[in-house]
Amino acid sequence: MKVYQRLAQAFVGEGVTATFGMMGDGNMFWLSEMHKLGVKVHEVRHEGAGLGMADGFARTTHTPGVATATCGPGVTQLASALVTAARAHSPLVAFCGEYPTNDDEYVQYLDQARFAEACETGFVRLVSPDSADETVRKAFYLAKLENRPIMLSCPMDIQQKNFEDDDPYKPSSTIMRRGAVHPDAKALEQAADIVAQSKKPVIVVGRGAQWSGAGEAVLRLGDRIGALIATTLLTKTFLNQSEFHAGISGTYGSRPAMKLFEEADCVIAVGASMNRYTTEHGYLYPNARYVHIDIQPHVMLSGGRGADCYLQSDAKIGVEELEKLLAGRSFKSTGFRTPDVKARLQNHNADRTEFQIEAGTIDPREICLMLDQLLPPEVGLLSGSGMTSGFASMLMTRQRRLVQGGHFFGCIGQMLPAAMGAVVATGNKPAVLLDGDASVMMHLAEFETAVRYDMPLLVVVMNNECLGAEYYKLDAKKMDKETSVIRCPDLGKVGVSMGGKGAYCTSLEQLRSATAEWVKQPGPMMIDARISRAVPSVPYRRIHYGRDE
Repeated sequence: MKVYQRLAQAFVGEGVTATFGMMGDGNMFWLSEMHKLGVKVHEVRHEGAGLGMADGFARTTHTPGVATATCGPGVTQLASALVTAARAHSPLVAFCGEYPTNDDEYVQYLDQARFAEACETGFVRLVSPDSADETVRKAFYLAKLENRPIMLSCPMDIQQKNFEDDDPYKPSSTIMRRGAVHPDAKALEQAADIVAQSKKPVIVVGRGAQWSGAGEAVLRLGDRIGALIATTLLTKTFLNQSEFHAGISGTYGSRPAMKLFEEADCVIAVGASMNRYTTEHGYLYPNARYVHIDIQPHVMLSGGRGADCYLQSDAKIGVEELEKLLAGRSFKSTGFRTPDVKARLQNHNADRTEFQIEAGTIDPREICLMLDQLLPPEVGLLSGSGMTSGFASMLMTRQRRLVQGGHFFGCIGQMLPAAMGAVVATGNKPAVLLDGDASVMMHLAEFETAVRYDMPLLVVVMNNECLGAEYYKLDAKKMDKETSVIRCPDLGKVGVSMGGKGAYCTSLEQLRSATAEWVKQPGPMMIDARISRAVPSVPYRRIHYGRDE
């Protein structure tokens, strides 16, 4: 067989069921073979979007997503998506063609190792036919070990050579068997002492808690110690079945929750990095002692400080062991769990500030509240990272099977591909993406990809016909905000022209009707919801105007 055929067999041996990318002469033979082997090959319109889809797949499954691009210019198109995936800690393997080893003047020559390094991406090169298995195994091993993208760079001439070995491929799982990580007994005792001495504890859960299945253990610990439950921005609504769920910890948190967080004397961080956004630059928990539970050997808190007690442990095991130890001490505390606190948390995310809404536009807050009620909980919810993301993050509080944000690199344009990858990862279950017009326009061509693969994805474009972040920043500086305005076509019609469904909405009633149509029969649909520029999101009011409610 040829080397490219063996490489395809190795990917299948790693459990790959889907790829995302664009065919070129550097990867076409491998892609053709992947198709023959039964892998679902998603052909996209832009290489960067393909990697974004693989990123969304990886975030959803927490297993390696697979992207592909041809050599040179195909690789350079991956830049923003690679950095975004690296910041998201997404395990990902990008199969990339590379210029022939015997032609340094090849027109698509690129030093792909240096490019990968600049994009915070690992790099593995295929150097000979007999190293094919080892190369694939190493790429997947590193992706899982380091939780980041790995570029697998395969020279075109080596792919065409013969592969002589017919032994079965040994996947990376044969050399990487992760065991459960239990907390150190002495550190666990110290953590229990800190918690037992506290009167007002808060448990902050992040993606590590979700990935480990720590939910029930966190709820039991919270009940025992009387803790508020809070989340990072990326795990919003996780465990909000608790009556004492205080929502997001950080800039996107509600004012009533922030006031409660300021009273905390103990924070138990579970699978959460506690970065400057989650701690609001250290202002949220000024007098608290920290117990930090994380699978990493150590994680530094915001401001360059360490936790008062750090437990390296699987999140679920660490919380279970801590709760068990406190139970053994017969420790039980009311903590924050009082009628007064419960009353303060009632509808605490409400945004009651009044704005004059322009004719022919919709209040974006009303859009989020309506969608949250109309969309069934089995429908996944994804949102972008621009100004409009603040509305969805703070106001859409219903617990769902899938909730994801796109705040990893602060760049717009990445969430339409990521949402498509998430839909594939869940076996084509329905999902909704809320994103701004400038963001959706960046990869608008990929809506046609969603149509081609009949993805049940509803894209709700929060369309204020401007670069939202820049509009309010310019306004706050009393500069000409109109320079950020960019007129936009009817994106509902664009969706229809690409073969999907579409709607143009200037009222809440129109939006409700269009959404109900999609709920009844999910498929690729784009709703262009024209929103008012009069309403900045709460985080933007806080940061740029010094206002809150």
